[in-house]
Amino acid sequence: MSNNSQEKTTAPAIRAYLGGSFDPVHHGHLEVALHVYQDLLPLAKQQNRPLHVFLLPNARSPFKTQSTDPAHRLAMLQLATKDTPIQINELELWQAPPVYTIDSVRTLRQQYPNDCLIFIMGMDSARSLDKWKDGLHLTDHVNLWVFNRQSSINVNDGISEKFSDSLISSKKKIASVQDVNFLKTLLPLSLQPHITDSPIELLIPSTQHSTDSSNSNSTNPNNTDPTSPDLKSTDLKNANQGRIYIDSRPIIAVSSTQIREQLQKLDDQTNKMPVAQRQIASIAPINDIMSNTESNPLAKWLNPAVYHYIIAHQLYSAAQFR
Repeated sequence: MSNNSQEKTTAPAIRAYLGGSFDPVHHGHLEVALHVYQDLLPLAKQQNRPLHVFLLPNARSPFKTQSTDPAHRLAMLQLATKDTPIQINELELWQAPPVYTIDSVRTLRQQYPNDCLIFIMGMDSARSLDKWKDGLHLTDHVNLWVFNRQSSINVNDGISEKFSDSLISSKKKIASVQDVNFLKTLLPLSLQPHITDSPIELLIPSTQHSTDSSNSNSTNPNNTDPTSPDLKSTDLKNANQGRIYIDSRPIIAVSSTQIREQLQKLDDQTNKMPVAQRQIASIAPINDIMSNTESNPLAKWLNPAVYHYIIAHQLYSAAQFR
């Protein structure tokens, strides 16, 4: 999971994790992970701390009945992250499913008791944490970085330009106070007191906040409301955990499920052709993805090496590639 050189580092590291099935991994996953990496890198350099951003593939989501062989998903992740600063953590991948996030963050906290741990997720997941196994206790062990992944699109409809434009423009947009406040209300009530306004707050030891809170409480001894700003940091169990940053910049959501459905759609269409025509038809998708053309919508979501791997290993019932 980590190199020995990382283990010997004296400065507490910053470790961020984006979990998922990655079935298959697509550009949306990488964009989110790179967004976090790019935002944290200047802070890590300023504080002289190592920075590691991981994709954390699971064995199988508790919300799913099946998934592609872990070896295939790992191979695709390795292809997708090649020549990027994003790493892969195999903590969950080889465990017998179901594997629960709460167990993983507990393990990570035990392994890295002094490091800053950040778990990355979309608002669609964060707002339903009360339905996860001990989901409301994730912040006992890690900080959360929540993206505003509210919108979704059809992978068939102009995906490349919409997605690219969204990522570029989102860095320039400043959400209104009303927008930010609305996003905060989407979280379960018990988590809302942990919200912070800046990602740098995820890196500041909470002991400093606790001291500030204690001083504030001494001037207001009657304040016993656990959700008040004066007390919201005192319940953290570790100096590097427990806060939630909501990244209000919009990220267009596309799911691996949509991509699998698109592959199945192509499969169904090709199966209706005579055998000779199938062989000819199979050439077009391969050329599209390798040349990054518009005619195949999957070309805009999948790394060409990943797409080629899917073809070579006949994944997702893609009979047209056989």
